Amino acid sequence: MKRREVIAGLGSLAVLGGGAALTLDGTGSNGSSMEPLDVETIDASGSSDGTVTVPQRGQVTVLELFATWCSVCESMMSELTTAHERLGDEVQFVSVTNEPLGETVTRADVSAWWTDHEGAWTLGADTGLTLTQRLDAKGVPYTVVFDADNRITWSHRGRTDASKLETVVERARTE
Repeated sequence: MKRREVIAGLGSLAVLGGGAALTLDGTGSNGSSMEPLDVETIDASGSSDGTVTVPQRGQVTVLELFATWCSVCESMMSELTTAHERLGDEVQFVSVTNEPLGETVTRADVSAWWTDHEGAWTLGADTGLTLTQRLDAKGVPYTVVFDADNRITWSHRGRTDASKLETVVERARTE
């Protein structure tokens, strides 16, 4: 292999890697709105059986899609807990699993996982994947912040920290 072929190959890999990083992160605001959707909720710490409307018009909403098998989702729980404690009840927090309940995991499994990881806000299930599809979420964890008019002000696939989440929520409050 010639030197210039190696250099061209490495350059191509760098471009692909940069594109993949942007795709994986997905941070930013697309300003699109989402019609509110009723999501089934699960009885767990900070949550009860029923439904919740996501996003809640008139209130900033933090929505996280997760799965119990996802180690990155597991590591995000402490960050979400910190952000939830700091932002209080002024912001709607909802975490939603898009796992097929009753197939590989049960409602009881999700509730136990939630309790084990100290979740203390609304827990939902996207059993029909309607929410996942509306958001075009390609993986978990996937976090979205909506402003009070249901516009997406920030979305992120992968791990983030509480301070970043708090910053984007504060920005959503003022937009």
